[in-house]
Amino acid sequence: MKRRLAITLAAALTVLTLTSAAPAGATGRFDRELQARIGRAQAYADSRPGVTGIVLRDRWTGAVYRSKAAGTLIWACSTPKLAMVVDLLLRNDSGAIRLSAEDRELMHRILNSSDDTAAHTLWTRYGGEAEFAKRFPSYGMTDMRFTDQHPHHWGWILTTANDLDRLVNYVLTRLPERHRDYLVGEMRNVDVNQQWGVWGAGAAARPGNKDGWSDDNDDGSWIMNSVGFVGPHQRYTLALMNNTMVVQDGYETGKETTTKISEILFKGYFGK
Repeated sequence: MKRRLAITLAAALTVLTLTSAAPAGATGRFDRELQARIGRAQAYADSRPGVTGIVLRDRWTGAVYRSKAAGTLIWACSTPKLAMVVDLLLRNDSGAIRLSAEDRELMHRILNSSDDTAAHTLWTRYGGEAEFAKRFPSYGMTDMRFTDQHPHHWGWILTTANDLDRLVNYVLTRLPERHRDYLVGEMRNVDVNQQWGVWGAGAAARPGNKDGWSDDNDDGSWIMNSVGFVGPHQRYTLALMNNTMVVQDGYETGKETTTKISEILFKGYFGK
């Protein structure tokens, strides 16, 4: 009886530990097919120019895969716009601010097409670094930092794929339901300029994402980032941060890298 109990307990504990077949960097348990897909996605990422941080999470089982570069600091570009909208919604709830119809239209533009002018307007109107940045770590961005070489605003934040993983999971698990549903709807209906990265999972996966991209120092290198969710009830979250380094046509290279990673992970995985 004791031996049977010990075997049962050991089997239960494997849910919380790395299985022998799981890819390096994985914790918890992904099914065999997704384990194989993670291995192929990482091999593809390793074959591409530059560096790519990857964090994949199964919100139902707690399984997490983190690539070796998941903690690498990379320019966040427009991904903090998601944290900005979270902050504005919560400050409005608390009564600290009162969002106008114009503000809400600017928020939509931030999420839909990643409108920089809208982001600048809201960043300035509602306190800039002094207000937004002090709360971003509360939404999961605990690795983020500014540098003295650049202005301290949303476009010049160094962050990690781990940060973006925590941010999107804050949106899905910690926000009031009405705010979560609003953000999920916006992220599932982004403009064509953001239909890459996590979007590569394909229509059957019902993806949603917030992308960020920028030419890094005008030297041919690009930063191409994407964070979002896929699957029924947003079961899986995926954070991708790619720095192409110096390559010709870095924008298309980074866009292809992040989109293909999501495609390898999820294209054809749903709707079987």
